[in-house]
Amino acid sequence: MTALTTERAPSVSSDDPRLKDRSTARTYLALVVLLAVAAVLPFVLDEQTETVAVRTLIFAIMAVGWNLMSGYGGMFSFGHAAFFGIGAYTDAYLLVEHGISPWIAMVVGASISAAAGTLIAFLCLRYRLAGAYFALATFAFAQVFLLVVQNLDFLRRTEGFNVPLLTENSWWMLQFEQGSHFYYWIPLAILGAGLLGTVAYVNSRSGQYVQAVRDDEVAAASLGINVMRVRLVAVAISCAFTSLAGAFYTQYYFFVGPEQAFGSAVSVNAIVPAVIGGIGTVFGPVVGAMVVGPLSEWIATVLREPPPFLEFLQGVTGLDVAVYAALLILIVLFMPKGIYGTLRDRFRS
Repeated sequence: MTALTTERAPSVSSDDPRLKDRSTARTYLALVVLLAVAAVLPFVLDEQTETVAVRTLIFAIMAVGWNLMSGYGGMFSFGHAAFFGIGAYTDAYLLVEHGISPWIAMVVGASISAAAGTLIAFLCLRYRLAGAYFALATFAFAQVFLLVVQNLDFLRRTEGFNVPLLTENSWWMLQFEQGSHFYYWIPLAILGAGLLGTVAYVNSRSGQYVQAVRDDEVAAASLGINVMRVRLVAVAISCAFTSLAGAFYTQYYFFVGPEQAFGSAVSVNAIVPAVIGGIGTVFGPVVGAMVVGPLSEWIATVLREPPPFLEFLQGVTGLDVAVYAALLILIVLFMPKGIYGTLRDRFRS
């Protein structure tokens, strides 16, 4: 007859160092170092290169916002131009028509974008749209926004808004002299806040829940997770953050029109960096933006002043989208987890 043993499992204290998540601490440390290095770049870049860097930062902000909803949330959006456009037009309208500070307009635009994105996502999820159908639905809503703006008088239809220039620097109105480094540091600060917020969110209970829903919706629901609520929270954060890129775009370029704000190319600019860098990762969208930002500038230069053997490309429109598409195909074929995702897995193995 076999004697039963009643040995207790060894107890583990809550402050046991083995229970501490060191990977999160390392991610925060890497982000701080990355942002510190990026902050000194204006002192070594020439003016033209700094302009490319600002454009890259705008791409990175959009990609980080898109990644929250589509990468961590698993809801592929092809209509993030709608939320970028809401931020851009809210800033332009409140500033030009009412003289309201862009900082306040950012908050208003983020709130409107979060509300609009939540409503759109609720309608899509309520009728169980998923995968390609969800993506097409978000694209359709973005096109609706574009048509509406082009037909509203108070939004100046197809003319758009020109931001009035001030004669002196103003932090309150977010205007500085041409070439000021503040035009680089402000989007860098927005991006840094977004990346730090992303780490905090994905490690929070809501962030863990939405990733569980992304991986297996049925299993997550069976464990008592409110699928609709956690998804809408991710959508609201994503849309609000994307609108900040739109608001800064208006302030940096002093103009915004329907195509610049709600055009389908804007959605592509949000998706491509995240996919190239690695969706569902913290650093992937940034790595992708560092590729896409200079690449788009290089393409524009080639089209403007092509070398003799590329003269046939002069004046060709849509070449940047074609190059993005070719790059995406190569990434999907050879690096399906994106540049950062693939390299991370190789170093871990």
